[in-house]
Amino acid sequence: MTAIPVPLDRLRWTLTDGLTLVGRELSRLRQEPGQIVAALLFPVVMVVLFGYVFGSAIQVPGGGDYRAYLMPGLFAMVTFTAVQGVMGRMAADASRGVMDRFRSMPMARLAVPFGHSGADSLIGVPLLGVMVVTGLLVGWRPQQGLLPAAEAFALVVLLRYALGWVGVYLGLAVKDEQVAEAMVPLGLPFTMLSNAFVPTDGMPAWLRFVAEWNPVSALTAAIRRLSGSPGVPAGDAAWPLAHPVAAVLLWSAALLLIFVPLSLRAYARKGR
Repeated sequence: MTAIPVPLDRLRWTLTDGLTLVGRELSRLRQEPGQIVAALLFPVVMVVLFGYVFGSAIQVPGGGDYRAYLMPGLFAMVTFTAVQGVMGRMAADASRGVMDRFRSMPMARLAVPFGHSGADSLIGVPLLGVMVVTGLLVGWRPQQGLLPAAEAFALVVLLRYALGWVGVYLGLAVKDEQVAEAMVPLGLPFTMLSNAFVPTDGMPAWLRFVAEWNPVSALTAAIRRLSGSPGVPAGDAAWPLAHPVAAVLLWSAALLLIFVPLSLRAYARKGR
């Protein structure tokens, strides 16, 4: 038999250990049902709060139901919770000495960050499912058919995975669980400064520029276009909104190219 090359053998070792750690993260969630309930209730609360409380005061560009306009923005908002979730779990493992125990075990070191980012992607699937059911209940429909809707949700999963690596790096950088928890509210202004909840037309020029180039806006616009929701940007919109699918793909690639090496380097340095 031909021997397996060392690099391929090492890759298989890393993937096997990474999948083991994905299972570990999912098992930890099963032992903390409160987190699961809170994560599943969050999208429902957002729909009620923004769709029914604020919706009557907001005009949808071009007309249409505000809740149908809102749902793509909430899909994007929930996607970006990957940063806070992964950051908190990485910081908790670092501050509690779990990573030191991992390093003392015969396992691939790169498996730890891969395991955290991969587990979050799997966690995001049921959250997305709850969002879809909630959207259907309040009147949102994928008007373009199932295939474009599947493309939209594939973009959600891809960007969530890329954002998970941002969370891995930040969790390794802060190194403290309490600091990570204190940083969680900082994600809300980032998601709010977008086209997720209101049109950007009424914003001051400088703020509108920031909102239009926010990746939240690109993902929201992509979902609206692929699902046929109200609020699809006009042809003279900023480039990320006029070409939202390409913008999401570019944002995902850029985040992975930047934060995967940074995360792996930060994790390797913690072992020295």
